Amino acid sequence: MTIQERIDADIKEAMRAKAAEKLAALRMVKSALMNAAIEKYGAGGKLSDLDSLAVIRKQVKQRRESIEGFAKGGRSDLAAKESKEIEYLTEYLPAPLKESEIQQLVKEAIQEVGATSKAQMAAVMKVATEKAAGRVDGKTLSLAVQAILS
Repeated sequence: MTIQERIDADIKEAMRAKAAEKLAALRMVKSALMNAAIEKYGAGGKLSDLDSLAVIRKQVKQRRESIEGFAKGGRSDLAAKESKEIEYLTEYLPAPLKESEIQQLVKEAIQEVGATSKAQMAAVMKVATEKAAGRVDGKTLSLAVQAILS
């Protein structure tokens, strides 16, 4: 079952359970997935699970940024709503890598590329990103690569 099929099934389940908050969050992510598919493949196109994960990660990131803004503005009610949406969306993301796993992955990528300096960071990042398969965000991965290559 693809991620999009899981989301469709969960939308139906949320409708039956009358879970309005979850339903709203799932509909928003479904809309984002459909927009990404249309943008990438045209009408009727389907995203791969890897592309779907990228869209869901982007939605989670947007909500985290919204939480920061709401917290600064003193709107804890809206921040709580965004946090709940993040909970719903993270169910579809693979388990994130632990720090030790990230370090190991980066070391393997460096060996594979044969990198010896920060000048080769782009090549290392390309390999490391492929190996991570969406289980770690780019910023964290970049910091780990920089730390090891310096």
